[in-house]
Amino acid sequence: MIYTVTFNPAIDYVVYVSELKVGKTNRSQHEDVFLGGKGINVSTMLNNLGVENKALGFVAGETGELVEQGLKERGMDTDFIRLPEGDTRINVKVRGKLETEVNGSGPHIPDVYIQQLMEKLEQVKDEDVIVLSGSVPRSVSKDVYANIMEQMKGRPVKIVVDAAGDLMKNVLPHRPFLIKPNRAELEGLAGKVLGRTREIMRSAKDLQAQGARNVLVSLGGDGALLLDETGKFHRIGVPKGELKTSVGSGDSMVAGFLAGYQKTGDYVTALRTGAACGSASAFSTALATREEVESLYHELELMEVK
Repeated sequence: MIYTVTFNPAIDYVVYVSELKVGKTNRSQHEDVFLGGKGINVSTMLNNLGVENKALGFVAGETGELVEQGLKERGMDTDFIRLPEGDTRINVKVRGKLETEVNGSGPHIPDVYIQQLMEKLEQVKDEDVIVLSGSVPRSVSKDVYANIMEQMKGRPVKIVVDAAGDLMKNVLPHRPFLIKPNRAELEGLAGKVLGRTREIMRSAKDLQAQGARNVLVSLGGDGALLLDETGKFHRIGVPKGELKTSVGSGDSMVAGFLAGYQKTGDYVTALRTGAACGSASAFSTALATREEVESLYHELELMEVK
């Protein structure tokens, strides 16, 4: 079983405009509404692939009810903790010549409810997977992912972390099974701009030296780079297609990687499946379907690492 944890779910309100004019009234060409948050995106993609999973996390207010009910209507298995105050956030994303986002901050999560999450995670069995991804509200410590890993210490549970800054940095000593920074997040961890592939490889090696077992770096239009736990690098490109949105493509890559690894135990297959899921979602206005992923899988080829 794969469990995803989303501390800060969201309703994503996506507005499409020909051009955003700051300080003036803009009229949209059309709008979309998605139920999101990085962990929820991972669960949605896993669900699309037919992989058993359960979405955990926190919801609040009427917007939280909409998220929870909407996911259940889509056949997803959820077990959210309902907070007594606040509202699940709404993120506004403007799609034009450039992508502009205004993300809500999310509700306050008292410590007693974080402890409830810790108790729910006790249901995790040996060899299960926990995916910790996305931001946390300002009220939550940047050690929270590390604290979850500490609770799981000594158990054969695979933990995946997809987060930025201290949330990511703090889990490294606990040896997560997989971390998935994008280029910008990798540069943030490295404290410098990374240019050539060799620089990205060195930064991935540094993260592995700090504790990460596998490091998967998503590189947008340049594909992805995987440093597996044996110390071997794998590089994969992207198939041909029209980019429609980058939102959720990284989360889809995480889901695909886990689906591929769960099925075969092979890192190359996991990387190829992850890349197919990430690309298929980038080429769609929503998270990709299983059919869309399968249509791209065989188009992807491993690249020489240099």
